[in-house]
Amino acid sequence: MFLIFTLAFIALIYLVLKTFIIVPQNYSFVVERLGIFRGALGAGFHFLIPILDQVKYRQNLKEVAIDIPPQTCITKDNVSILVDGILYIRVMDAYKASYEIENYLSATIQLAQTTLRSEIGKLVLDHTFSERDDINANVVRALDEATDPWGIKVTRYEIRNISPPKEILHEMEEQVKAERVKRAEITISEGEKVSRINRSMGERQEAINLSEGEKIRKVNEAEGKAKEIEFVAQAKAKGIQMISEAIGKDGGSEAVNLQITEDYLSGLGEILQKAKTTVLPTEMANIVGVFEGLSKVTNKIPDLGSGKE
Repeated sequence: MFLIFTLAFIALIYLVLKTFIIVPQNYSFVVERLGIFRGALGAGFHFLIPILDQVKYRQNLKEVAIDIPPQTCITKDNVSILVDGILYIRVMDAYKASYEIENYLSATIQLAQTTLRSEIGKLVLDHTFSERDDINANVVRALDEATDPWGIKVTRYEIRNISPPKEILHEMEEQVKAERVKRAEITISEGEKVSRINRSMGERQEAINLSEGEKIRKVNEAEGKAKEIEFVAQAKAKGIQMISEAIGKDGGSEAVNLQITEDYLSGLGEILQKAKTTVLPTEMANIVGVFEGLSKVTNKIPDLGSGKE
C-alpha cells in the first residue's frame, strides 16, 4: 500500500512538472505537440498538456560570445599566419534556430572560420595588421547574411591575435628598426637643413646690416666733409669780404702793403735761417736794394735812393 502511494505521489509530481512550466527572462522554449511544432513560449508561467505537449528546445535569446579557435590563414603574398577571434551572436527567431539548422553554434563557428580565411587571403601581410577593422566588418556582414535563414543575428566579430611565423616576425622587427633609423636620420637631416638655413639667413642679415651701417657712415662722412668745405668757403669768402671792405677804408691799402712786406721779410728770414748756403742777388746785399724790390711789389714804398745819399 505504501509503495502504491509512493508511486502515485511521484506520478503526480511528474504530471505537475510537465503541466506547469516557467520560462526565464530572455529565453524561449519551443513546444511540440505529438511531434509537431505548437509554439515558442516566452518568459513567464505556462500550462502544458501532459504527455501530449513537450518542450523540445530551450533557446537563449541573450547575446552570446563565441570563441573562434585559432586557424592557419594564407595571405595574398603567400605567408601563413595563425588567427583567432571572438564572435558575438544572438538568437532572433527561436523557431528558425531550432528547425532550420541542426546546431547553429557549431555552424556559425565553421562559417566564421571560412569567411575569415577568405578575407585574409585578399590582403598582404602588412595590411592584415593595419586593416583589422575592415576585416571585422567584412566578416560580420558575410556571416549576418549567411545566418539570417537560421534566425541568428551576428552583432560583431573581433580578431584577437594575428601570429606570423618566427622568421616573418624577425624580418618585421628588422624592418621596424630600419624604419626607425630612417626616420631618425630624416629628422636629423631636416634639423641640420633648418639650422643651415637659419645660419645663412643670419649671416646674410648681418652682412646687410654691416653694409647698411658702412653706407650710413660714408654718407655721414661725406655730408660732414661737404659741411666742412661749405663752412671753410663761407669763412674765406667772409674774410675776403672783410679785407675788401678794409681796403676800401682810409689807410687800408697802406696796411695791406705793410702786411705783405712783413710776410715777405718773415719768409725770407726763415729761408736764410734754415739754408746752409744762400745765394742772393747783388742788389739784395744792401737794404736799399731790398726795399727797392719790395717797392716794386707794393708800388707804394717811395724810392729811397733818389735825392738822398
